[in-house]
Amino acid sequence: MSESAAIIQVLKRSLKTKGLTYKDIARLVGLSEASVKRVFAENTFTLQRLESICMAIGISMAELVRLALETQESASRSLSLEQEQLLADDPKLFACFYLLLNGRSSSEIMKRMSFNDRELRKFYVALDAAKLIELQPRLKARLRVGPVITWRSRGPLFRVHARRVKEEFLQSEFQGPFEALHFRSAEICEASARILSRKLAYLEREFVEMATLDVALPASEKRNVALLLACRPWVFSMFSDL
Repeated sequence: MSESAAIIQVLKRSLKTKGLTYKDIARLVGLSEASVKRVFAENTFTLQRLESICMAIGISMAELVRLALETQESASRSLSLEQEQLLADDPKLFACFYLLLNGRSSSEIMKRMSFNDRELRKFYVALDAAKLIELQPRLKARLRVGPVITWRSRGPLFRVHARRVKEEFLQSEFQGPFEALHFRSAEICEASARILSRKLAYLEREFVEMATLDVALPASEKRNVALLLACRPWVFSMFSDL
């Protein structure tokens, strides 16, 4: 992630955390809402404009740069094969790491996992040794990766959890809040198939960006949501039988 992209991400996250909209920022800095949207979309910040937006949000330029650097450092989307294998070999360690990725504090993890201080420290030490977190004083942890990870296709974690995901995820009528199931099948050309694949990849990136921005929100304002994207050449078995 570039420094400018990290700055944009920090600004958007700060806006969301403080409950501010582009319209609010436009009013505070004396610009039109359209101008503010364009500045964020095209990343055309002048130093003066960036400083005025920081003042409107309530953070200093120094704080913005610091947060942007931290965002860059933690922007890794994938782990090494060895790191994935470590997590695949220990379900409790993986659960602890997953909760950290989702912004949970040490006290929240201990409550959720029924750990005491000593047990949590043991898992933190293992994650620190694997360079997944930085273990800090007073049983705190800073992520060195994430906050949203792209797991290896056919990697260690995929092999361990793929069957369970296939069995559990689709066991729903998909009629409840935040649930949706869309299925379509048709004959399309290769060019259309490539466009469709790019759109699916774009949707995945949107999901990752939303999850990244929401990491700092309190657990009471979030819920676990899973997104399954799939596309492949396929003939409905009814036609195959015919």
